[in-house]
Amino acid sequence: MSFKSINPYNQEVLNEFPALSDREIAAKISLAETAFENWKKTNYSQRRERLMRLGELLEERADAYARTITLEMGKTLAEARGEVLKCTTLCEFYAREGEAFLQPESVPTEMYKSYIRFDPIGAVLGIMPWNYPFWQVLRYAVPAIMAGNVALLKHSPNVPQVAIDLEQLFLDAGFPEGIFQSLLIFVSDVQDVIKSPIVQGVTLTGSGRAGAAVASIAGKQVKKTVLELGGSDPFVVLADADIEKTLEVAVKARFQNAGQSCIAGKRFIVVDPIFEEFAQAFQEHVAGLVQGDPMNPATQLGPMARLDLAQSLKRQLQESMEEGAMLLTGGTCEGANFQPTLLAHVVPGMTAFHEETFGPLAALIRASDVREAIALANQSEYGLGASVWTQDLERAQALASEIDSGAVFVNGLVRSDPRLPFGGIKKSGYGRELSGYGIREFVNVKTVVIER
Repeated sequence: MSFKSINPYNQEVLNEFPALSDREIAAKISLAETAFENWKKTNYSQRRERLMRLGELLEERADAYARTITLEMGKTLAEARGEVLKCTTLCEFYAREGEAFLQPESVPTEMYKSYIRFDPIGAVLGIMPWNYPFWQVLRYAVPAIMAGNVALLKHSPNVPQVAIDLEQLFLDAGFPEGIFQSLLIFVSDVQDVIKSPIVQGVTLTGSGRAGAAVASIAGKQVKKTVLELGGSDPFVVLADADIEKTLEVAVKARFQNAGQSCIAGKRFIVVDPIFEEFAQAFQEHVAGLVQGDPMNPATQLGPMARLDLAQSLKRQLQESMEEGAMLLTGGTCEGANFQPTLLAHVVPGMTAFHEETFGPLAALIRASDVREAIALANQSEYGLGASVWTQDLERAQALASEIDSGAVFVNGLVRSDPRLPFGGIKKSGYGRELSGYGIREFVNVKTVVIER
Protein backbone atom coordinates (compact mmCIF):
# COMPACT_ATOMS: atom_id res chain seq x y z
CA MET A 1 0.00 0.00 0.00
CA SER A 2 1.31 3.42 -0.93
CA PHE A 3 0.57 7.09 -1.56
CA LYS A 4 0.94 8.54 -5.05
CA SER A 5 2.01 12.05 -5.83
CA ILE A 6 -0.01 13.02 -8.93
CA ASN A 7 0.17 16.24 -10.94
CA PRO A 8 -3.49 17.35 -11.10
CA TYR A 9 -2.95 19.37 -14.28
CA ASN A 10 -2.04 16.38 -16.45
CA GLN A 11 -2.50 13.39 -14.09
CA GLU A 12 1.18 12.43 -14.36
CA VAL A 13 2.35 10.21 -11.48
CA LEU A 14 5.34 12.03 -10.00
CA ASN A 15 6.32 9.65 -7.23
CA GLU A 16 5.04 6.93 -4.94
CA PHE A 17 5.65 6.53 -1.23
CA PRO A 18 5.04 3.44 0.92
CA ALA A 19 2.61 3.73 3.81
CA LEU A 20 4.00 3.18 7.29
CA SER A 21 3.68 -0.31 8.72
CA ASP A 22 2.17 -0.87 12.16
CA ARG A 23 5.67 -1.30 13.53
CA GLU A 24 6.86 1.95 11.97
CA ILE A 25 3.84 3.84 13.35
CA ALA A 26 4.56 2.48 16.83
CA ALA A 27 8.19 3.55 16.54
CA LYS A 28 7.20 7.11 15.64
CA ILE A 29 4.76 7.27 18.54
CA SER A 30 7.49 6.05 20.88
CA LEU A 31 9.89 8.65 19.51
CA ALA A 32 7.27 11.37 20.11
CA GLU A 33 7.01 10.29 23.76
CA THR A 34 10.76 10.48 24.28
CA ALA A 35 11.04 13.78 22.44
CA PHE A 36 8.28 15.37 24.50
CA GLU A 37 9.93 14.48 27.80
CA ASN A 38 12.99 16.43 26.71
CA TRP A 39 11.36 19.23 24.74
CA LYS A 40 8.97 20.30 27.50
CA LYS A 41 12.03 21.04 29.67
CA THR A 42 13.55 23.47 27.16
CA ASN A 43 13.22 27.19 27.76
CA TYR A 44 11.53 29.70 25.48
CA SER A 45 14.85 31.05 24.27
CA GLN A 46 15.84 27.63 22.92
CA ARG A 47 12.49 27.18 21.20
CA ARG A 48 12.62 30.71 19.81
CA GLU A 49 16.01 30.09 18.24
CA ARG A 50 14.79 27.01 16.41
CA LEU A 51 11.63 28.72 15.19
CA MET A 52 13.61 31.62 13.78
CA ARG A 53 15.81 29.17 11.90
CA LEU A 54 12.69 27.42 10.60
CA GLY A 55 11.47 30.72 9.19
CA GLU A 56 14.84 31.41 7.59
CA LEU A 57 14.86 28.04 5.85
CA LEU A 58 11.33 28.58 4.55
CA GLU A 59 12.44 31.83 2.98
CA GLU A 60 15.61 30.31 1.53
CA ARG A 61 13.72 27.35 0.05
CA ALA A 62 10.55 29.18 -1.00
CA ASP A 63 11.02 28.50 -4.71
CA ALA A 64 11.74 24.79 -4.25
CA TYR A 65 8.84 24.27 -1.87
CA ALA A 66 6.53 26.25 -4.14
CA ARG A 67 7.38 23.96 -7.04
CA THR A 68 6.53 20.89 -4.96
CA ILE A 69 3.20 22.40 -3.88
CA THR A 70 2.29 23.31 -7.46
CA LEU A 71 3.17 19.88 -8.82
CA GLU A 72 1.27 18.01 -6.08
CA MET A 73 -1.92 20.05 -5.70
CA GLY A 74 -2.05 22.44 -8.62
CA LYS A 75 -2.02 26.01 -7.32
CA THR A 76 -0.05 28.50 -9.39
CA LEU A 77 3.63 28.96 -8.63
CA ALA A 78 3.07 32.53 -7.47
CA GLU A 79 0.37 31.48 -5.04
CA ALA A 80 2.46 28.57 -3.79
CA ARG A 81 5.45 30.80 -3.16
CA GLY A 82 3.22 33.29 -1.35
CA GLU A 83 1.98 30.50 0.90
CA VAL A 84 5.49 29.46 1.88
CA LEU A 85 6.55 33.03 2.61
CA LYS A 86 3.45 33.57 4.74
CA CYS A 87 4.71 30.71 6.90
CA THR A 88 7.87 32.69 7.63
CA THR A 89 5.76 35.43 9.23
CA LEU A 90 4.07 32.77 11.37
CA CYS A 91 7.42 31.52 12.67
CA GLU A 92 8.59 35.05 13.39
CA PHE A 93 5.33 35.92 15.17
CA TYR A 94 5.38 33.01 17.60
CA ALA A 95 9.13 33.27 18.13
CA ARG A 96 8.54 36.89 19.15
CA GLU A 97 5.21 36.63 21.01
CA GLY A 98 4.90 33.01 22.13
CA GLU A 99 6.58 33.42 25.51
CA ALA A 100 4.41 36.41 26.41
CA PHE A 101 1.23 34.48 25.52
CA LEU A 102 2.22 31.73 27.93
CA GLN A 103 3.44 33.75 30.89
CA PRO A 104 1.83 32.78 34.23
CA GLU A 105 -1.07 35.03 35.20
CA SER A 106 -1.40 36.16 38.79
CA VAL A 107 -4.91 36.14 40.29
CA PRO A 108 -5.45 38.18 43.48
CA THR A 109 -7.08 36.06 46.20
CA GLU A 110 -6.92 35.80 49.99
CA MET A 111 -4.23 33.11 49.62
CA TYR A 112 -0.49 33.77 49.84
CA LYS A 113 -0.21 33.28 46.10
CA SER A 114 -2.53 32.09 43.34
CA TYR A 115 -1.76 32.04 39.66
CA ILE A 116 -2.39 30.25 36.37
CA ARG A 117 0.28 28.37 34.43
CA PHE A 118 0.16 27.24 30.82
CA ASP A 119 1.99 23.92 30.55
CA PRO A 120 2.50 21.62 27.53
CA ILE A 121 0.39 18.46 27.36
CA GLY A 122 2.11 16.05 24.97
CA ALA A 123 1.71 15.35 21.26
CA VAL A 124 -0.81 17.22 19.11
CA LEU A 125 -2.01 15.24 16.11
CA GLY A 126 -2.80 17.40 13.09
CA ILE A 127 -5.04 15.97 10.38
CA MET A 128 -4.49 18.42 7.59
CA PRO A 129 -5.82 19.13 4.07
CA TRP A 130 -4.10 19.61 0.74
CA ASN A 131 -5.33 23.08 -0.23
CA TYR A 132 -2.71 25.02 1.78
CA PRO A 133 -0.34 22.13 2.46
CA PHE A 134 2.39 24.17 4.20
CA TRP A 135 0.34 26.91 5.88
CA GLN A 136 -2.36 24.68 7.37
CA VAL A 137 0.26 22.41 8.93
CA LEU A 138 2.56 25.06 10.30
CA ARG A 139 -0.22 27.19 11.76
CA TYR A 140 -1.01 24.38 14.21
CA ALA A 141 2.48 22.93 14.61
CA VAL A 142 4.44 26.13 15.24
CA PRO A 143 2.42 27.38 18.25
CA ALA A 144 2.04 23.85 19.63
CA ILE A 145 5.80 23.32 19.55
CA MET A 146 6.54 26.79 20.92
CA ALA A 147 4.30 25.85 23.87
CA GLY A 148 6.50 22.80 24.56
CA ASN A 149 4.40 20.15 22.82
CA VAL A 150 5.46 17.88 19.98
CA ALA A 151 3.56 17.49 16.72
CA LEU A 152 2.40 14.53 14.65
CA LEU A 153 1.05 15.11 11.15
CA LYS A 154 -1.41 13.00 9.19
CA HIS A 155 -1.37 14.94 5.92
CA SER A 156 -3.75 14.59 3.00
CA PRO A 157 -2.88 11.52 0.89
CA ASN A 158 -2.38 13.54 -2.30
CA VAL A 159 0.52 15.63 -0.91
CA PRO A 160 2.97 12.99 0.43
CA GLN A 161 6.06 14.81 -0.83
CA VAL A 162 5.03 17.93 1.08
CA ALA A 163 4.59 15.84 4.23
CA ILE A 164 8.09 14.40 3.88
CA ASP A 165 9.59 17.83 3.14
CA LEU A 166 7.97 19.31 6.24
CA GLU A 167 9.48 16.70 8.56
CA GLN A 168 12.91 17.25 7.03
CA LEU A 169 12.47 21.02 7.36
CA PHE A 170 12.14 20.78 11.14
CA LEU A 171 15.21 18.55 11.36
CA ASP A 172 17.22 20.93 9.19
CA ALA A 173 16.19 23.82 11.44
CA GLY A 174 17.80 22.04 14.38
CA PHE A 175 14.75 20.63 16.13
CA PRO A 176 15.51 17.29 17.81
CA GLU A 177 14.17 14.12 16.23
CA GLY A 178 10.58 13.45 17.18
CA ILE A 179 9.50 17.06 17.71
CA PHE A 180 7.69 17.06 14.36
CA GLN A 181 6.91 13.86 12.51
CA SER A 182 4.87 13.11 9.40
CA LEU A 183 2.85 9.91 9.43
CA LEU A 184 2.16 8.48 5.98
CA ILE A 185 -0.85 6.52 7.16
CA PHE A 186 -4.40 5.72 6.04
CA VAL A 187 -7.62 6.93 7.61
CA SER A 188 -8.05 3.48 9.13
CA ASP A 189 -4.87 4.02 11.17
CA VAL A 190 -5.94 7.34 12.68
CA GLN A 191 -8.04 5.90 15.50
CA ASP A 192 -5.12 3.96 16.96
CA VAL A 193 -2.89 7.03 16.82
CA ILE A 194 -5.49 9.11 18.68
CA LYS A 195 -5.70 6.37 21.32
CA SER A 196 -1.95 6.64 21.99
CA PRO A 197 -1.38 8.08 25.49
CA ILE A 198 1.15 10.61 24.21
CA VAL A 199 -1.49 12.16 21.92
CA GLN A 200 -3.40 14.62 24.07
CA GLY A 201 -4.95 16.83 21.43
CA VAL A 202 -6.19 16.58 17.86
CA THR A 203 -6.70 19.39 15.38
CA LEU A 204 -8.37 18.86 12.03
CA THR A 205 -8.93 21.10 9.06
CA GLY A 206 -11.24 19.48 6.53
CA SER A 207 -14.77 18.45 5.76
CA GLY A 208 -17.62 18.34 8.23
CA ARG A 209 -17.87 14.59 7.85
CA ALA A 210 -14.18 14.10 8.66
CA GLY A 211 -14.43 16.50 11.58
CA ALA A 212 -17.41 14.71 13.09
CA ALA A 213 -15.67 11.33 12.77
CA VAL A 214 -12.45 12.53 14.41
CA ALA A 215 -14.30 14.41 17.15
CA SER A 216 -16.23 11.22 17.95
CA ILE A 217 -13.06 9.14 18.22
CA ALA A 218 -11.26 11.76 20.31
CA GLY A 219 -14.31 12.28 22.50
CA LYS A 220 -14.38 8.61 23.43
CA GLN A 221 -10.76 9.01 24.53
CA VAL A 222 -11.56 12.27 26.37
CA LYS A 223 -9.08 14.21 24.26
CA LYS A 224 -9.49 17.78 23.16
CA THR A 225 -10.13 18.70 19.54
CA VAL A 226 -10.03 21.85 17.47
CA LEU A 227 -11.99 21.66 14.23
CA GLU A 228 -11.75 24.05 11.28
CA LEU A 229 -14.31 22.75 8.82
CA GLY A 230 -16.18 23.99 5.77
CA GLY A 231 -17.55 27.37 4.89
CA SER A 232 -20.01 29.00 2.53
CA ASP A 233 -18.86 32.50 3.20
CA PRO A 234 -21.16 35.40 2.33
CA PHE A 235 -19.71 38.36 0.45
CA VAL A 236 -22.26 41.12 1.12
CA VAL A 237 -22.22 44.13 -1.21
CA LEU A 238 -24.26 47.17 -0.16
CA ALA A 239 -25.43 50.02 -2.39
CA ASP A 240 -22.70 52.47 -1.34
CA ALA A 241 -19.80 50.07 -1.87
CA ASP A 242 -16.74 51.08 -3.88
CA ILE A 243 -17.64 48.89 -6.86
CA GLU A 244 -14.21 48.89 -8.50
CA LYS A 245 -12.39 47.80 -5.34
CA THR A 246 -15.14 45.37 -4.42
CA LEU A 247 -14.99 43.63 -7.80
CA GLU A 248 -11.21 43.32 -7.65
CA VAL A 249 -11.37 41.60 -4.27
CA ALA A 250 -14.45 39.56 -5.21
CA VAL A 251 -12.55 37.85 -8.01
CA LYS A 252 -9.60 37.12 -5.74
CA ALA A 253 -11.83 36.00 -2.87
CA ARG A 254 -13.56 33.39 -5.00
CA PHE A 255 -10.93 32.26 -7.49
CA GLN A 256 -7.55 32.30 -5.74
CA ASN A 257 -6.24 28.77 -5.24
CA ALA A 258 -8.81 27.71 -7.88
CA GLY A 259 -11.54 28.47 -5.35
CA GLN A 260 -10.33 25.75 -3.00
CA SER A 261 -10.41 27.60 0.28
CA CYS A 262 -12.66 27.28 3.33
CA ILE A 263 -12.77 31.06 3.76
CA ALA A 264 -13.24 31.91 0.09
CA GLY A 265 -16.18 34.15 -0.71
CA LYS A 266 -18.76 31.79 -2.17
CA ARG A 267 -22.18 33.45 -1.92
CA PHE A 268 -22.10 36.95 -3.41
CA ILE A 269 -25.12 38.73 -1.92
CA VAL A 270 -25.70 42.04 -3.69
CA VAL A 271 -28.46 44.53 -2.90
CA ASP A 272 -30.96 45.35 -5.62
CA PRO A 273 -29.94 48.96 -6.51
CA ILE A 274 -26.50 47.90 -7.78
CA PHE A 275 -27.13 44.24 -8.58
CA GLU A 276 -27.21 44.49 -12.39
CA GLU A 277 -24.11 46.70 -12.54
CA PHE A 278 -22.17 44.41 -10.22
CA ALA A 279 -23.31 41.21 -11.96
CA GLN A 280 -22.33 42.46 -15.42
CA ALA A 281 -18.88 43.59 -14.32
CA PHE A 282 -18.30 40.45 -12.24
CA GLN A 283 -19.19 38.28 -15.25
CA GLU A 284 -16.66 40.13 -17.41
CA HIS A 285 -13.92 39.74 -14.80
CA VAL A 286 -14.58 36.01 -14.33
CA ALA A 287 -14.76 35.33 -18.07
CA GLY A 288 -11.37 36.99 -18.50
CA LEU A 289 -9.53 34.72 -16.04
CA VAL A 290 -6.92 32.41 -17.54
CA GLN A 291 -7.12 28.80 -16.34
CA GLY A 292 -4.39 26.33 -17.24
CA ASP A 293 -0.92 25.02 -16.46
CA PRO A 294 -0.02 26.29 -12.96
CA MET A 295 3.68 26.24 -13.88
CA ASN A 296 3.00 28.90 -16.56
CA PRO A 297 3.39 32.44 -15.14
CA ALA A 298 0.50 33.64 -17.32
CA THR A 299 -1.96 31.24 -15.67
CA GLN A 300 -4.26 32.84 -13.11
CA LEU A 301 -5.76 29.67 -11.69
CA GLY A 302 -4.61 26.10 -12.00
CA PRO A 303 -6.53 22.85 -11.89
CA MET A 304 -8.52 21.53 -8.98
CA ALA A 305 -6.44 19.23 -6.82
CA ARG A 306 -8.09 15.92 -7.78
CA LEU A 307 -10.42 14.48 -10.39
CA ASP A 308 -13.05 13.51 -7.83
CA LEU A 309 -13.17 17.08 -6.52
CA ALA A 310 -13.80 18.43 -10.01
CA GLN A 311 -16.58 15.88 -10.53
CA SER A 312 -18.17 16.86 -7.23
CA LEU A 313 -18.20 20.54 -8.23
CA LYS A 314 -19.63 19.60 -11.62
CA ARG A 315 -22.48 17.80 -9.86
CA GLN A 316 -23.20 20.86 -7.72
CA LEU A 317 -23.23 23.05 -10.83
CA GLN A 318 -25.61 20.77 -12.70
CA GLU A 319 -27.95 20.40 -9.73
CA SER A 320 -28.07 24.17 -9.21
CA MET A 321 -28.93 24.78 -12.87
CA GLU A 322 -31.66 22.14 -12.73
CA GLU A 323 -33.00 23.99 -9.69
CA GLY A 324 -33.22 27.25 -11.64
CA ALA A 325 -29.80 28.92 -11.42
CA MET A 326 -28.51 30.60 -14.58
CA LEU A 327 -24.99 29.98 -15.92
CA LEU A 328 -23.38 33.30 -16.86
CA THR A 329 -19.90 32.08 -17.76
CA GLY A 330 -17.67 29.00 -17.48
CA GLY A 331 -19.07 25.65 -16.48
CA THR A 332 -16.80 23.43 -18.56
CA CYS A 333 -14.42 20.89 -17.10
CA GLU A 334 -11.65 18.75 -18.62
CA GLY A 335 -10.04 16.38 -16.18
CA ALA A 336 -9.33 18.47 -13.07
CA ASN A 337 -9.22 21.68 -15.09
CA PHE A 338 -12.45 23.49 -14.21
CA GLN A 339 -13.14 26.80 -15.92
CA PRO A 340 -14.00 29.80 -13.69
CA THR A 341 -17.78 29.69 -13.33
CA LEU A 342 -20.44 32.21 -12.35
CA LEU A 343 -24.06 31.42 -11.52
CA ALA A 344 -26.89 33.93 -11.17
CA HIS A 345 -30.50 33.64 -9.95
CA VAL A 346 -29.26 31.60 -6.96
CA VAL A 347 -31.79 31.48 -4.13
CA PRO A 348 -32.23 29.56 -0.87
CA GLY A 349 -33.04 25.92 -1.49
CA MET A 350 -30.50 25.56 -4.29
CA THR A 351 -27.36 23.43 -4.04
CA ALA A 352 -25.05 26.40 -4.73
CA PHE A 353 -26.66 28.32 -1.88
CA HIS A 354 -26.61 25.69 0.85
CA GLU A 355 -23.64 23.45 0.06
CA GLU A 356 -20.00 24.43 0.23
CA THR A 357 -18.77 24.74 -3.36
CA PHE A 358 -15.09 23.96 -2.99
CA GLY A 359 -13.80 25.12 -6.34
CA PRO A 360 -13.99 27.94 -8.92
CA LEU A 361 -17.75 28.52 -8.79
CA ALA A 362 -19.32 31.77 -7.61
CA ALA A 363 -23.03 32.21 -6.82
CA LEU A 364 -24.74 35.58 -7.32
CA ILE A 365 -27.66 36.24 -4.98
CA ARG A 366 -29.95 39.27 -5.13
CA ALA A 367 -31.18 40.96 -1.93
CA SER A 368 -33.87 43.63 -1.85
CA ASP A 369 -32.12 45.63 0.88
CA VAL A 370 -29.52 45.42 3.64
CA ARG A 371 -31.85 43.61 6.05
CA GLU A 372 -32.52 40.83 3.58
CA ALA A 373 -28.81 40.68 2.71
CA ILE A 374 -27.89 39.97 6.33
CA ALA A 375 -30.70 37.42 6.66
CA LEU A 376 -29.44 35.62 3.54
CA ALA A 377 -25.87 35.73 4.84
CA ASN A 378 -26.97 33.97 8.03
CA GLN A 379 -29.15 31.44 6.23
CA SER A 380 -26.41 28.82 6.25
CA GLU A 381 -25.29 25.93 8.42
CA TYR A 382 -21.75 27.33 8.17
CA GLY A 383 -20.17 30.26 9.97
CA LEU A 384 -16.48 30.62 9.16
CA GLY A 385 -15.89 33.99 7.52
CA ALA A 386 -17.87 36.85 5.96
CA SER A 387 -17.22 40.20 4.38
CA VAL A 388 -19.30 43.37 4.10
CA TRP A 389 -18.69 46.06 1.50
CA THR A 390 -19.86 49.59 2.27
CA GLN A 391 -18.40 53.06 2.74
CA ASP A 392 -20.46 53.59 5.89
CA LEU A 393 -18.01 52.18 8.45
CA GLU A 394 -20.22 52.80 11.47
CA ARG A 395 -23.06 50.84 9.89
CA ALA A 396 -20.57 48.13 8.91
CA GLN A 397 -19.51 47.68 12.53
CA ALA A 398 -23.12 47.32 13.58
CA LEU A 399 -23.77 44.77 10.83
CA ALA A 400 -20.65 42.80 11.79
CA SER A 401 -22.23 42.07 15.16
CA GLU A 402 -25.29 40.61 13.42
CA ILE A 403 -23.47 38.17 11.13
CA ASP A 404 -23.10 34.63 12.44
CA SER A 405 -19.47 33.98 11.67
CA GLY A 406 -16.06 33.43 13.24
CA ALA A 407 -14.71 36.47 11.38
CA VAL A 408 -16.15 39.47 9.58
CA PHE A 409 -14.00 41.65 7.33
CA VAL A 410 -15.23 45.06 6.20
CA ASN A 411 -14.00 46.20 2.79
CA GLY A 412 -11.26 43.57 2.83
CA LEU A 413 -10.39 40.04 1.78
CA VAL A 414 -11.17 37.43 4.44
CA ARG A 415 -7.86 35.83 5.35
CA SER A 416 -5.97 34.28 8.24
CA ASP A 417 -3.38 36.35 10.08
CA PRO A 418 -1.03 35.07 12.83
CA ARG A 419 -2.01 38.05 15.00
CA LEU A 420 -5.75 37.27 14.95
CA PRO A 421 -7.73 34.22 16.09
CA PHE A 422 -9.07 32.04 13.29
CA GLY A 423 -11.97 29.59 13.43
CA GLY A 424 -15.69 29.21 12.98
CA ILE A 425 -19.05 28.50 14.54
CA LYS A 426 -21.98 26.22 13.67
CA LYS A 427 -20.85 23.49 11.26
CA SER A 428 -17.67 25.38 10.47
CA GLY A 429 -16.19 23.95 13.65
CA TYR A 430 -14.97 25.13 17.04
CA GLY A 431 -11.81 26.23 18.76
CA ARG A 432 -9.34 28.78 17.45
CA GLU A 433 -5.98 28.78 15.73
CA LEU A 434 -3.42 31.59 15.64
CA SER A 435 -2.89 34.54 18.01
CA GLY A 436 -2.72 34.03 21.77
CA TYR A 437 -6.00 32.10 21.68
CA GLY A 438 -4.52 29.52 19.32
CA ILE A 439 -1.37 28.79 21.30
CA ARG A 440 -3.48 28.23 24.44
CA GLU A 441 -5.76 25.63 22.84
CA PHE A 442 -3.37 22.76 23.55
CA VAL A 443 -1.92 23.56 26.95
CA ASN A 444 -2.83 22.64 30.49
CA VAL A 445 -4.39 25.77 31.99
CA LYS A 446 -3.15 24.95 35.46
CA THR A 447 -4.32 26.66 38.65
CA VAL A 448 -1.64 26.95 41.34
CA VAL A 449 -2.61 28.04 44.86
CA ILE A 450 -0.10 28.50 47.68
CA GLU A 451 -1.23 28.99 51.26
CA ARG A 452 1.04 29.74 54.21
